[in-house]
Amino acid sequence: MFSTLKLVLAALLLLCLFDFPYGYYQFVRFFTTAVFSYLAYSANQENKKNEVFVYVAIAVLFQPFIKIALGRTLWNIVDIIVALGLIISIITTTHNPKAK
Repeated sequence: MFSTLKLVLAALLLLCLFDFPYGYYQFVRFFTTAVFSYLAYSANQENKKNEVFVYVAIAVLFQPFIKIALGRTLWNIVDIIVALGLIISIITTTHNPKAK
């Protein structure tokens, strides 16, 4: 379940590198906030405090209510870093069943 959410979100974030209507980026912000909030909740249930901190920080960064103006170039860099982090977490979780 988590792997699927992370993979879909990574793909959506990487698609942000292309030119889409503004509504797409708003959708990605809402979806990213929702997914990372859910991941933070799940990590908290498993008492993984470091993951909770990272997930909450990313959820706050992407939240659509009080927008953080970083500029397109910096947002693209953030999107790539977060997408790569998600992909790495999928790989490490897949190869380390205890990490789930």
